[in-house]
Amino acid sequence: MVEHTVKAFDDDIGELRGLIAQMGGLAEQAVGASMVALKRHDLAAAEEVIAGDKQIDALEMEVERLAVQLIALRAPLANDLREVVAALKIAGVLERIGDYAKNIARRVPAIEDHGDIEPLSVLPAMAAMASKMVHDVLDAFAARDPDAAIRVCESDRAVDDFYNSLFRVLVTYMMENPASIGQVAHLLFIAKNLERVGDHATNVAEMVYYAATGVHMGERERGATPIH
Repeated sequence: MVEHTVKAFDDDIGELRGLIAQMGGLAEQAVGASMVALKRHDLAAAEEVIAGDKQIDALEMEVERLAVQLIALRAPLANDLREVVAALKIAGVLERIGDYAKNIARRVPAIEDHGDIEPLSVLPAMAAMASKMVHDVLDAFAARDPDAAIRVCESDRAVDDFYNSLFRVLVTYMMENPASIGQVAHLLFIAKNLERVGDHATNVAEMVYYAATGVHMGERERGATPIH
């Protein structure tokens, strides 16, 4: 990490990174907690996930405040500016991941007879894959590791494949069990939320890659030379 002449700038960058790490950790935990609440049909745990989303929202506002302050007062250039802008965008994406966890938690009360819905047992595996993407991309951000960011993007294909397979299973289940249509429809929405968590982790990975290299990930595939 490059040290700057003005120590206050380094302190602000460090604070910004810390806020992103905290926000990402909460978003990752929220996804896991929402799935535990779903599996156990734990309404109190679901309410905790919903209430906890306010903390993620508050952290996003703090990231925005600090990022704007950094740009206005420090006038960062090159690598520093890319990192500040990336952090600002990443905060918005992490807030959306928190929203998906909240959406899952809100559907917990609607799935009453979950023990009779066999496909429900598959959802936690998909959630684990999506959560791992979030965890790995936060590690990539902390390490400024563009290669790790690429690996996160590559893993999104597995989450998409999982979603497509689960979609077919759930639709077949509804056809074979018409009485379950209402509750299985909620599971379809949950599966879609998890698929979107994976997509957003990919979005963060692309921002991490750009912040680290100065080149968009698509340009790398076309053989562009990174600009540091």
